[in-house]
Amino acid sequence: MSLQEQLKDRLKEMEPQIISWRRHLHQYPELSFHEEKTPQMIAEILEGLNFDEIRTGVGGRGVVGVLRGSRPGAVVALRADFDALPIQDQKEVTYKSKVPGVMHACGHDAHTSQLLGLASVLANHRDQFAGEIRFIFQHAEEESPGGAIQMTQDGAVDGVDAIFGVHLWSMLPVGNVYISPGPIMASIDDFVIEVKGRGGHGAIPDETIDSIVVGSQIVGALQTIASRNVSPMNSVVVTVGTFHGGDNNNVIADSCRLTGTVRTFLPEVRDRAEERLTEIAKGTAAMMGASAEVRYIRDYPAVINSEKEAELAREAALAAFGEERVLPMKPLMGGEDFSYYLGKVPGAFFFVGAGNLEKLAEYPHHHPRFDIDEDAMLIAGELLGRTALHFLEKHQS
Repeated sequence: MSLQEQLKDRLKEMEPQIISWRRHLHQYPELSFHEEKTPQMIAEILEGLNFDEIRTGVGGRGVVGVLRGSRPGAVVALRADFDALPIQDQKEVTYKSKVPGVMHACGHDAHTSQLLGLASVLANHRDQFAGEIRFIFQHAEEESPGGAIQMTQDGAVDGVDAIFGVHLWSMLPVGNVYISPGPIMASIDDFVIEVKGRGGHGAIPDETIDSIVVGSQIVGALQTIASRNVSPMNSVVVTVGTFHGGDNNNVIADSCRLTGTVRTFLPEVRDRAEERLTEIAKGTAAMMGASAEVRYIRDYPAVINSEKEAELAREAALAAFGEERVLPMKPLMGGEDFSYYLGKVPGAFFFVGAGNLEKLAEYPHHHPRFDIDEDAMLIAGELLGRTALHFLEKHQS
């Protein structure tokens, strides 16, 4: 039996330990850029597995472990993230977060645990594959500028031939995996619009320039970016998330402040959205006698899977789970800094269903009652392992 075919049984043997790691991390979450005990725990586990090379503090707080096979070959990387969110855990479970106001509400605890489980299995079978498997444990996925760009700048993927990552997804049913080539997650941009008018008494509007009225016009006009400035065949989302202005009910506000986000997939659409947002904000304000200053912040690029690597991952998934469980993934407008790795090397990012109503794994990501069906961890671990081994087999020296 090949090592790929053994993975399911070997991971099943590791299941109690994988669940134990996940529940420990869930109880002791750490926020982005403040991870201390989590990377220490990861490094200690890898040391116990006699990894060939372990780097800590990569890009700040990341950990990279290297496992070399029986002979030289290609280099494949697998990535998991391990930061938590500033959300109060409202689940009533034995592994509920013990850190007030902080919880793993996106599954990163499970991502790390399943990759540690896979590392444990492959460390005991390194004589059965050629090449190198690089395990990347990343800090700070949730908060810009993100740990991925820092880790790539610190050499995390230097010499890597391909990289793969997986996200457990509570809004998809457990048991299924989802893989597609091309754009899979959107770029993330933020903006701040400061509107300056002329304040005055609410009963004498003709002697003022009402910044709130100007801001309201800008909110409406920004929606024309999607409806009139971008092809209906392409995707763009422009959302104004906050609108702050004024202090009293009978005073016309001198200024107001709008903030929001823009999501796109294509670079040219991203450029167009930034251009038009600035023009619309400034032009609308000027038309009404006010002024507007715009700050546009480009964040994570879009996650765009390489065609070849996505197909390779799909081949590995089909061999493991069969056609009825391997499905295409519709692009999401959420973002992920896995895009920075894909900007350096080819690869693919895919999804594994982790939702199960019977186990109360029914809430969306970033929800205070978020949880997963822990069965999904073995599926994700097997998928990553089979994909890595399949890649190494196809690229033997």
